[in-house]
Amino acid sequence: MNAPPTTSSNWSPNHDPSILSRIPWLRQFVDERFLDHRRRSSSTAGFAALLVALGFFEYHIFAHHIINWELLIIMATFAIVKTTSFFWYRSRH
Repeated sequence: MNAPPTTSSNWSPNHDPSILSRIPWLRQFVDERFLDHRRRSSSTAGFAALLVALGFFEYHIFAHHIINWELLIIMATFAIVKTTSFFWYRSRH
């Protein structure tokens, strides 16, 4: 059974229009694809930041033999937020 295509009429029943779509000259650019691309790019940026923090964390351990707790907290926060939001959105659908 195939799912119906994602269009503005059936994309999400609880979807409120983005504030960006209320700006007249941006209205033509803001649609479901834009919002999906924004979501994906934010997720990619989050993972990139996690990898950079992990790189710095390991650098401090191997080069200076110290544990940088701030970077560990940043990585743990990312993991907790990502996992929690995954289960939250999964339980809602």
